Amino acid sequence: MHVKRWVSDLDWRFLLLVLPLISLVVFFSLSSSPDGSLPPLPSLIFNFNRTVPFNNSSDFLSNPTFPRRSELKDQLVRSRIAVCLVGGARRFELTGPSIVEKILKVYPNADLFLHSPMDKNAFKLSLLKVAPRLATVRIFEPKVLPETVAEARVLTAKNSPNGIQGLVQYFNLVEGCLSMIQTHQKRDNFIYDWIVRTRVDGYWNAPLSPENFIPGQYVVPVGSSYGGLNDRLGIGDFNTSIAALSRLSLIPELDSAGFRQLNSESAFKAQLVTRKVRYVRKRLPFCIVTDRRYEFPPAHLGVPVAALASPGPLSGAKCRPCKPVCQGPCVADVMLSLDRGWSWTDWRNGTLQLCDAHLEWENKWEKIFDGIAGKKLAAERRRVKDLKFEECVRDFGEMKGKASAWEAPSVEDICRLGLAMTQR
Repeated sequence: MHVKRWVSDLDWRFLLLVLPLISLVVFFSLSSSPDGSLPPLPSLIFNFNRTVPFNNSSDFLSNPTFPRRSELKDQLVRSRIAVCLVGGARRFELTGPSIVEKILKVYPNADLFLHSPMDKNAFKLSLLKVAPRLATVRIFEPKVLPETVAEARVLTAKNSPNGIQGLVQYFNLVEGCLSMIQTHQKRDNFIYDWIVRTRVDGYWNAPLSPENFIPGQYVVPVGSSYGGLNDRLGIGDFNTSIAALSRLSLIPELDSAGFRQLNSESAFKAQLVTRKVRYVRKRLPFCIVTDRRYEFPPAHLGVPVAALASPGPLSGAKCRPCKPVCQGPCVADVMLSLDRGWSWTDWRNGTLQLCDAHLEWENKWEKIFDGIAGKKLAAERRRVKDLKFEECVRDFGEMKGKASAWEAPSVEDICRLGLAMTQR
């Protein structure tokens, strides 16, 4: 009798202990499964890190199943990372050293892939001789690219300085870099864990943080979305990056899906949506250095130009070295007048100062830049300004020796075009 009662009490105690655990298993499995179905228990236990969605970096870092920031950085440094750097080198003497310091030296295990047109500024790319690792360098002679019927339907020439051809050229730069990465992988028989795609004209004022590497999601900058997603930077694992960087080859798919009259940003968003790639917008510490002139103060759909001295993060907003003409309440007035889905960028907590960019860069901009960038980056700017032909050739020679693959005109031709010198 007593034994039977003891066993009954034990059963109830056991159930009281087990039922909450079962409830937790059901809760997490339903929340982590896209369709609400219950995955197998072993899958839930061993794949929990991969199945829980994270909407922002604070979720990612605070969740106890994920490593601390320092541990995450250690994991990233041990992983395979490709940095895809694309675009023309117009102001690379200002932006290049910041990319080296804030991305490439922060992740010295990262392989650099450079895809840039041959022009009078290409000689400045010799600054990359100090990059820790160079995989592939492709400096190509620009040419007009054919425009397909699908591209004419899907894309719009509106607000593109060079029309649809300009978009096709930009998409070719991005997807060409992806092709370079895939060729490198195939040759060495491996797959990158992460791909960081950024622009040659991006100036970084702080390091790229490890919290921006989120498995299963593609990270893009907040703001400057122009009706879609900010496409001036992207960070993702290999699978999400395939969809994000296939700018040309996915146009027929967008055409079949009925997308029409898209600019670069809205086409980018359509790619991710069509391929069901989750994306997250984040504030990131870089801006795009521009020589273009913009009305000030900007109209509702105008473009604000940030002062390079802005504390940031500027998340890819247009910028230049200037004496700020608009700070504090003035910035609030300007930014609140802008279309949030167009050229707006985050300006909270005094992170943004504005230039009057309706004229050319002001006199003594070099002094302004040097004061902002610091001695090391200022020295690199001056070195490019005073660069001699022989030094340029030697620097490119060092780069070529470090690269696994090199596709470019002769280094003498690159240096001669930029420095306007004859070979000695």
